[in-house]
Amino acid sequence: MDNQLYRATLNCQGKHYYLLASDQGLVFVGSPDASIDEAKHYLPNSEVANAKEKSLANYKQQLNDYFTGKRSLLNIPLDIRRGTKLQQQVWQTLLKIPYGQTWSYTELATASGYPTAVRAVASAVGANPLLVVIPCHRVIRKDGRLGGYRGGLAMKQQLLSLEAQRC
Repeated sequence: MDNQLYRATLNCQGKHYYLLASDQGLVFVGSPDASIDEAKHYLPNSEVANAKEKSLANYKQQLNDYFTGKRSLLNIPLDIRRGTKLQQQVWQTLLKIPYGQTWSYTELATASGYPTAVRAVASAVGANPLLVVIPCHRVIRKDGRLGGYRGGLAMKQQLLSLEAQRC
């Protein structure tokens, strides 16, 4: 696996988001206003420390357009090779949740092929390194409550509201 990463910062609506990408695609999107150290929870420390500055203009433009309500579909190549087999399957399934809709963790587990492993699927959602791009904000508890979100519950609610307005 090519371990060279590139980093950039997206500044949008008064917040900054760290982005990390490989030559294959986007690897990490940070929480709003979080330190680059957040990435070390998802990626090997050496890869984060050695990341080179690069504009990543296409990724930044698409994310900015999403956050400002100009885009509902992100067409960004992703590099999710660092996840386990289960994580990769769950992340691929998350990409199938339509814009403006929500699924429960149980629905996601079933659609991912792990109908009896709801907790493991929920853990894979929590391990998602690509905030917003892999839309884990669209997963809620089966009782209708939001559940957790790395970007914070206020951000999760904002994203769901943004998507609901555009549908």
